[in-house]
Order: sequence, then C-alpha cells, then structure tokens
Amino acid sequence: MELSRLEYIAEETIAKRKAIRILCCGAASCKSSGSESIINELKSSIEAQGLQDEVEIVPVGCMKFCGRGPLVEIAPLNLLYENVRPEDASSIVSALKGEGEASAPLGDYKHPFFALQMPIVLENSGKINPESIEEYIAVGGYQQLYRALHEMTPQEVVREVVTSGLRGRGGGGYPTGLKWATVAKMPSEQKYIVCNADEGDPGAFMDRSVLESDPHRIIEGMAIAGYAVGANQGYIYVRAEYPLAIARLQKAIQQAKRQDLIGTQIFNSLFDFKIDIRVGAGAFVCGEETALIASIEGDRGNPRPRPPYPAQSGLWGCPTLINNVETYANIVPIIREGGAWYANIGTEKSKGTKVFALTGKVNNTGLIEVPMGTTIRQIVEEMGGGVPNNNEIKAVQTGGPSGGCIPYQYFDTPVDYESLKELGTIMGSGGLIVIDEDTNMVALARFYMEFCRGETCGKCIPCRTGTVQLYQMLTKILNGEATEADIGKLEQLSHMVKATSLCGLGQTAPNPVLSTLHYFKEEYLQLLK
Repeated sequence: MELSRLEYIAEETIAKRKAIRILCCGAASCKSSGSESIINELKSSIEAQGLQDEVEIVPVGCMKFCGRGPLVEIAPLNLLYENVRPEDASSIVSALKGEGEASAPLGDYKHPFFALQMPIVLENSGKINPESIEEYIAVGGYQQLYRALHEMTPQEVVREVVTSGLRGRGGGGYPTGLKWATVAKMPSEQKYIVCNADEGDPGAFMDRSVLESDPHRIIEGMAIAGYAVGANQGYIYVRAEYPLAIARLQKAIQQAKRQDLIGTQIFNSLFDFKIDIRVGAGAFVCGEETALIASIEGDRGNPRPRPPYPAQSGLWGCPTLINNVETYANIVPIIREGGAWYANIGTEKSKGTKVFALTGKVNNTGLIEVPMGTTIRQIVEEMGGGVPNNNEIKAVQTGGPSGGCIPYQYFDTPVDYESLKELGTIMGSGGLIVIDEDTNMVALARFYMEFCRGETCGKCIPCRTGTVQLYQMLTKILNGEATEADIGKLEQLSHMVKATSLCGLGQTAPNPVLSTLHYFKEEYLQLLK
C-alpha cells in the first residue's frame, strides 16, 4: 500500500457517494431502540418513491444525543431528526422531495448539547460507516500512519505525544508521552501494545461508543504507538458484554489486513504490526493493567504488586504499553495537527478534550466531548438541560465506583484532573452521573460498595473482607440500626481499605463512602437510631 493508493480509495469513495446521504445511528443503544427497523423502512420508502439513484442510507456510529434517539441526519442538508420511529420513514423521504414535512421532530445542532462540544476523539462518530474501511480512508484514515512511517522517526513520534501533554484517559491520568518514552527505551527485542477496552464502570459507555463508531481510529493509533516504541504485536482487550464493538473490531482488523495496513512491511516499510482481540469475561478488576495482563496470558485476572510496571515487565515478561481506547483515539489527530496544537486545548496541566457519558437524573443524556476545564455547571445545566420534573440538582458522581460525589455548590469547578482530586474524586474513564434531590446518598454509596464487593478478585484481605464489612455497615445505617460510633468506624475502615489494598479497585472502592460522608454527612446522621 502506497500513499497514492490511499488517496485513490478516498477519491473513489467520495465520487461514489450519492447526492443525499441519510445517516442513521447504528450504535448498540439505538439498535435496541429499533434503528434497524427504521433503516429498513427508509430503504423501502426510497425505493417506493424512486429515489435510489439520488439517496443512500448510511448506518453510522453513535450520534451522541442518546436521550433523543434514534437519530437520523440528512447530509449534506444538516437536518437532524430526533426520536425517529419506523412509521416516520415515509414522511422523511417525502420531505426530501418537498412533499410535506417529516413527522419526526426536528433537532438542532445549535443546541448547547452539540454547540459546546469539541469533537476530536469523536470527530468521525456518527459521520461515517464504521464497517467500511473506505469511508475511514475517505476522511483521511491511515494517512498519519503513513506519515509516521515515512516522514518521522520513532523518537519524533514520541516527542509529539510528549509535547501534546496527553494524559491517560483510563482514569489514572498518567502522562502518555512519558509512558511511551519508557517503553521505547527498554532494551528488549519483543514488546507489546495493549488497548484496554475493559470499560466496566456503571453508567459508562464512552469506549464502547468509540469502538462501535470508529474502530479504524483505534487500529491506526495502536499501529503508530507500535512504531514509536518498537512493538510488533498489539492486543485489544474488550469485555464480552460489547458484542457489537467486538464484531466491528474484528471486521475492521480483517479489512486493514486485506489492505496491508496492518501485517508485515506496512506501507512498504520495515515495520510489522499485528493486532489480535482478547475477549474478557466481564471482571471489573481486569481494567487494572496487571490483572488485564494476567487475563490476556490465560491466567485468572488477578493484579500483582508493582513495580515492576508493565512498561518494564508486562505481557510474558516483556515491556508493554497499555493505554485505553480514548487515549489511542487521540493519537491520530495529535500526529496530524501536532503536539503543540493539542497542548493549546484544555488547562495548564490537563490538555485536550475529555469524552463523558452524561447520564443519570438529567434531561439530555448522551455522549459528549468537551475541552478540559469546562465547568460541571456547563455540562450538567447547559448541555444536560438540568434534571427532569423541575427537581433540584444535588450532585454529580464522577469516576464510577472509584470516584466520588461533587455537591451542587462546587458546580463551577473546571473539569480537570487536579480540580477533581481536590474535591475528593477522580476523572475516571469518563462516566458522569447526575444526582437529584430524590437520591439517598447513603443508598448510593452502598450501591457502589455492593458493586465493588462483587467485583473484588479476593487476592488481598483489605479489599476482599473490607468491602464486605463496608457494605454491611452501610446496610446497618440504612436500616436505622447504627449509632454515631458506627459512623466513625465506617470512616476508619474506609481509610484502612484505601491505604492497604493491593490494586486500584480496593484503593478507590471507599471513595464514594468518603465523599458522601464528607459532603452529605447529615444524611447519615438522620438515619441513626
């Protein structure tokens, strides 16, 4: 494959497009809402009205505004229809001919939900067919891999990532460029690239949506990473609960192989890179990198003490670069536009954008991508439209079971790694759950503790028994059987589990308890006997 071949595929794909393209959401959430029936009805209506030569149906990935889905966009007219039903198909097609109006309600791309977004990771989401490599190539796909291989040294690629200031989007926020540089410097003939797609937080669907909407972006990002650090084998570790994401990844890998975009001597260079998929059984602990490594190796997904870190000794004892889906999705635009461009977005210490799954007690649920430093208020009240039924907003939960609650009085806080840490929570992978006045914060803390109790691997005693004891204490409080002394014991045990657990699961499991105790202690005290 040469660059000229990529350009030819892009030109040919664009030339074959029909005048009007009806983009239909094909993400898992929309499929469950009947998007396939809508697509079939649209096809039938196009044929019935004789528009086959002018109009085509394009199943795309997540169109972001999940709360108003299924969504249908008419390109290039920039018309968006919301809450589309199969019976709306005929009127939508008739409207294209100027015969009446569509029965589906019109959306508005000027709505704050869309207007305040800055799509970098999601720039292709909802715009291209994720099952077509030609569509990805038509929007510039794989050109940055070519550029890296033929115009940049591995050190220059690493330097761009360092300059960008990109931090790991899996939750820890470790500088991505520093991790890449560490793996690149390791003297080993065999190195590995791993994409952590084991997204397990309740309410989180960011990585799933990226994989379903733009799988080739992840493949290209991993290949660039492999070239930069000297690795020739990649693994995507994805949970079995994401069947559509797995199917699209498998198809994308096969397509890339057929086009010689992964495999041996990519773009007639000396670089070889292969990618395999490993499907996880759904254990939350396997999101922790050493447990993930054990699972890929075929062992039980138990974490191990660090050091050595995976960058030094990972898969089968070899240096291993592990980043999550969103991190790899940022690599292509960073190489395309330059690290300095990316570093100009966001805050001083938190660069770029962040993808969030906005959900919970909020009017506008969906997938958003905003610059780091956007305030919680902008996300929840402007983009999210506040909470339903005119209820009052109480808090937001970030970081899932590993994070904490941020009360309403702190909603002017910018969303970045440092600011959230000061409030006693973490960025996490990007779940952002809105909580209203009807939510009992003690019950919420118990919900997350129940989750962690069930997901602990059991290897270390503090997590194995501590989460059980914390759950029982929270239940005792909710049942009105606890005394004020139990509140002290709850806090003391939370700090002990946090300080002595082996891995991130146990170390962060008490966070929802500690944050609700800190900000909503009166709700605990009201339940005492």
